[in-house]
Amino acid sequence: MTEQENKPNTDTDSSGEQEREPKRSRSRRPVRKSQGQIIQEALGMKQEDISDVEEKLFIARFLDYFSEETLDFIFKEKSVAKYLEKLTAKIENLGTKEEDKLLKIKFEEREIDNLVHQVKARAEEAATQKGFTTSADKRLRKLSLMITIPLLVVITVLAFIPAIDYTFMFPILCVFCMLPQFLKRSVLRKWAKFKEENRNDIYTENRDDIAVLKSYVQEVLSNIRDKLLGLKIPLQLIKFVLHSADYENLDLINQKAFKGLTQYYYTFAYPPGMDPIPIPEKFQELSSPISTKKKTPEKAEQNFIVLTDIKAKEGVIEEFTPRLRKEISNQINEMLNESDFASAPIDFAKIIPAYGKDVNIYCECGEVAEIINVQICTWKNEFQYYLFESARCNCGDKVYVLSLTDDNHNVPQELRDIFSS
Repeated sequence: MTEQENKPNTDTDSSGEQEREPKRSRSRRPVRKSQGQIIQEALGMKQEDISDVEEKLFIARFLDYFSEETLDFIFKEKSVAKYLEKLTAKIENLGTKEEDKLLKIKFEEREIDNLVHQVKARAEEAATQKGFTTSADKRLRKLSLMITIPLLVVITVLAFIPAIDYTFMFPILCVFCMLPQFLKRSVLRKWAKFKEENRNDIYTENRDDIAVLKSYVQEVLSNIRDKLLGLKIPLQLIKFVLHSADYENLDLINQKAFKGLTQYYYTFAYPPGMDPIPIPEKFQELSSPISTKKKTPEKAEQNFIVLTDIKAKEGVIEEFTPRLRKEISNQINEMLNESDFASAPIDFAKIIPAYGKDVNIYCECGEVAEIINVQICTWKNEFQYYLFESARCNCGDKVYVLSLTDDNHNVPQELRDIFSS
């Protein structure tokens, strides 16, 4: 029997007759507030204040990432153009307070966007001298086409040859199938070696410009910290990721190596001598992205989907099988309560490139889940995994999706029931 057949669509009245459930009954369902709404109410923050902090953190994180890992941006004109377009738009949308006006003025005076272009151009020139004239991504796409097109031609030609013995073709087809993976590993290995050998030289050659970029990042971070303190927001609740340990007035929570990069997990530090602002009692239930109310476990989050049978390398998920895991929701909630959270520095579209095209994750009602939030979770400082949060769909529910970041990661014994297929 299907899920729809299992769902009751009739009610029985006192006379024993059945009546179809009114369609408007769904509209009477109590609307659950999102985590963001509850946080706003618990902390007394306005939506514009939350947006302001998020936009400034985007500015700081992009410029910090670019300064530390410039080679990740070379030969990626469209990608960098989009980042800078977002960056300048966020700068223009800053508030009218004096401290925000100062950020705008310094952005223009120091020509931050031009500095990004100049540093990128020098890095590309240095890469060209070492034999790299395109990004690793473009190189992989080109090689893939060079292999796929001849393979399709061969298959098409053979399809029109009658009574052919295909046995002799099997080894050739195997070679064609294995060649893309071999070339991919080769390209990525050379690129990683090039980055490792030239990262310091790129930094040294652009030291003065990068120093300007980082000083601007520091000013943006200081602006956010001052705003939070002015709003009396507990600083320990605001967590974010940077790629450098060069900044002041931050408390380091953790650091992890991810995709060959070192990521630093921070909160803002309180001024010397200032006691931490207490976290409102109402907020205690939101210490993790999922509300788990111990006194009313029946209301704890249950819509967990775990991606099993995954093929994932260095944070990019290529294939997976989604499984609804309501039966172990209590165990998952316990894992989340024992984990630290940080927003992922990459977009969901880059984590699952085929999402919405070849693969999807569905809500129980059958609607495709729209992923709006990505977090990298660290369980007991030893195991890392993804947590994806969907937007609330038309049925009123949302789903939370768990996944490994790499299929070669060793899952701790305590968590194997969660991530097993």
